This record gives sequence, structure tokens and C-alpha cells, in this order.
Amino acid sequence: MAGFHARFAHRFGRSEPRERASDYLNGLLAPLEKKNGWTLSEQVGQLRPDGVQRLLNHSDWDENAVRDDVRDFVVETIGAKDAVLIGDDTGFLKKGTKSAGVQRQYTGTAGRTENSQIGTFLAYASARGRALIDRELYIPVSWTDDRDRCRAAGIDDEVPFATKNEHFKWMLQRAIDAGVPFAWVTADEAYGQVKHLRVWLEERRVAHVLATKVNDTVITAQGADARVDQLVAALPRQRWKRISGGAGAHGERIYDWARVAIRPSWENGFGHWVLARRSVSDPSEIAYYVCYGPVASRLKDLVKVAAARWAVEECFQTAKGECGLDHYQVRLYRAWYRHITLAMAALAYLTAIRATEATKGALSTTSKTSYPSASRRSAD
Repeated sequence: MAGFHARFAHRFGRSEPRERASDYLNGLLAPLEKKNGWTLSEQVGQLRPDGVQRLLNHSDWDENAVRDDVRDFVVETIGAKDAVLIGDDTGFLKKGTKSAGVQRQYTGTAGRTENSQIGTFLAYASARGRALIDRELYIPVSWTDDRDRCRAAGIDDEVPFATKNEHFKWMLQRAIDAGVPFAWVTADEAYGQVKHLRVWLEERRVAHVLATKVNDTVITAQGADARVDQLVAALPRQRWKRISGGAGAHGERIYDWARVAIRPSWENGFGHWVLARRSVSDPSEIAYYVCYGPVASRLKDLVKVAAARWAVEECFQTAKGECGLDHYQVRLYRAWYRHITLAMAALAYLTAIRATEATKGALSTTSKTSYPSASRRSAD
């Protein structure tokens, strides 16, 4: 861990926050049931969480530079030219009304409307592992329309209202500008159904497989508008292929898949398709995707990208369960980013350990889908 922390130790102007950050990371990786200010302080022998709170709220360090260091570390350890970037958001249940961006809003974490904050994330997935490489905190209009409330939570007047799709674009652009190696982008229908996002990606020649809603419309190969479900319904039976989307928590994700080419013309060696995923047990259950990629892309290539979206869910599960991503006790805007960034760093460290062990052949067939246990990390 000391070597990993040394990668971004220079981002901290003084020795105290530098040491606090090291303690914080070690605490996030420790086998603690809860990883909040009190428990992290107790882990390093402090009676009160004052030092931890100072690290997150007031110390002089650049959390965005650390974010970039974490991203670079992820690329070094699991980077690949055929990697997939995945956008998604997750909720953080909160009490009260003062934490930056909190309000009653729908969160998939609870599966209902709850008092919560919403974070938008960018995950990186390759054959060697997956990790979170970027993050944004969603600030609702109810906040940006009340600048006094924003200032009380440390949100500068320059912070605008931005949708989660705009966050996704910001994070993708940062990855592109940094030269992050990847081949495809994917996201669920909350992002994929937004046509201006798809146009934005095409303008940058970014290949993508984005889930979309059943009644989304596309331009057909004949130049007409058509709903994606109608295009798929017209496909002959032999166009459907049974393909595994990879291993999941309950075994192989086996579905029937089919695609249909769209758009009258293809340019610059890129093509367009609608992709469909049909349940084997319930053929009426069909999911749809809008795809853009190299003309040589095969059906199984698109399936692989669509299935890669589950990697971000695995990131959230591990980051929350193992790295304290959602255990924070902060109210200020910048403090949220600092805690989340350090939790992302902890996840990146676990990902690197797993990739190294897999390379050495140390993981058994059953353990290859798991991160190292807390007790194992403590020994490391």
C-alpha cells in the first residue's frame, strides 16, 4: 500500500494530510463493518474523527489530480485497447437536507424514491479487471436555483446544473483527452435513449452499444423512421442466436440475440445497428440497444460490449461493500469528491491485486470472479 500511496503523495502540500490520506486508504481497505469518520479514526488509534474530517473538508490537496492518478494507475494495471468504458449512476441514502445535492429522488440503490445523493461514475473494464476512474455529484435544480443553499454546502456559484448525461460526456471527454485506451462505450437506457448523447459520440467516432427504450426511433436502411421494437419484431427466426453474455452471479448469462442494420449510408468505416436481447425463459422480455462501431463488428462483438455493462454494477457492489464508497459522513460538496476519490483509489488497488494474482495463476476457477478478502488484504 505504501508504494501505491506514493504515486499521489505529492498531491498533498503538507505531511499531515499526506499521512492522513495514507491512514484513510488503509482504513477503507481494513475489514471494518462500517468505514466512517469514527471507525476510520479508531483504526489508526485516534479518539476522535477530527483529523479525518479535516482531511476531507479543509486540508490543502487536489482531489481531481488524485482522480487522474487513480485513472492512470488503472490503465497501467488493467489497461487494454479493447477495453470498455461504462457510464452509470448510483445512490447514496442520506438523512437531512444539508448534504450537497441531497433531495428526495429516485435511486436504483433503494429501488424507489428516497432522500439521497446521486453520483455519476465512469468505469473501466477489460479482460484483466474493472474499476471506477471518474465521478461527478448530481446537483438537482432545487439546489442550483438556491445559491445560498449551495454556498452553505460548499457548492461554488460557478457549478451549473448538469444532467447525468452531461456528467457522462464530461467524464468521457476527460478519458479521451487523457489518451485512455478503450474500444467501446456502453451504458443503460437512462443514457442510451438520449439521442444527443449518441450524436456526440458519433461526432468523436466513439464506438458504442447503448441500451434504449422499447419505443425509441431510429432511421432505417431505407431512410424511414421506425421504432426499434418494430424493426426487431420483423426479423426472421433464424436471425436470433443464443449467446452467453459472460458469467454472472448465478452462472452464464445466456440470452437470444439478434441485430438489424440501420441508416441508409455508413461512413468512415463505421456502421449502425439495433441490437436486441431476448430472454430464453420468457421470449416476450426483450431489451434493445442502439449500436455504432466498425463495420467489421460481429454480432458476438456487440453482445460482449452490451454484457460488459454489468461490470459497473460489480464495481459499485465491491466499492460499497469493501471500500466504504457509501459510508461517508460529509456534507460539503468538495468533501464528497474527496471521499469518493479515495474510495475509488482503494478499489483500484484491489483491482491491481486481483490482476497480479490472476497473472501468476494464483486464483482458482471459483475465485477469479471475486476480489481479495479483507483478511487477505490486511496480510498484504
